[in-house]
Amino acid sequence: MTGQDRPGPDQGPGDGPEEQPRVTDKRRIDPDTFEVRDPLEQAAQALEDAEEEVVLEGLVETQKLAAERLDQLQRVSADYVNLQNQYSAYVKRSKAEALASYDRGLAALAEGLIPVLDDIELARQHGDLTGPFASIAEKLEQILTHQGVERYGQVGEPFDPMVHEALMHGHAADVTVPTVQQVLQPGYRVSGRVLRAARVAVVEPDENE
Repeated sequence: MTGQDRPGPDQGPGDGPEEQPRVTDKRRIDPDTFEVRDPLEQAAQALEDAEEEVVLEGLVETQKLAAERLDQLQRVSADYVNLQNQYSAYVKRSKAEALASYDRGLAALAEGLIPVLDDIELARQHGDLTGPFASIAEKLEQILTHQGVERYGQVGEPFDPMVHEALMHGHAADVTVPTVQQVLQPGYRVSGRVLRAARVAVVEPDENE
């Protein structure tokens, strides 16, 4: 015990400030392996341990940050996918609405032209469709046909109440099902929608046969 460590004349052994003992192993021989310790090697090992601890701490922080960024990226990707799906649905809906609007407009136009088409057909049947009027009529019919407007109704085809309107009825021995005998006015349809049913005379099988 040195002079500094001894208590003064008025100071007892337990009156001084308590100090935590600090033990520094300066032994040059390892008590476990009995090998001679190299001071430089000890210092290098201590530095290596400190660097490893720093690297581990940095790695943990990096992994935490990477996990946060990955979560943010996944959220952004999910939002982008949802937005893309909404846009695709909007485009499909807009196209469908535009097509439906076009079909309605075409149907309304064709329906308004049916009386004109009837006059053209009557003129053709009577041989009056000649000259410049014939050329104009054919162009009009070609344009409507190109747009999907279809004239239908033929003699000899089976009668279908969904597309035919029977104005006259009769019986015949040479038919086995109700059959169109005469087309009084052709029918018109566009895109499967009937604008006017074909007005026909129908014959049914003779019940006496």
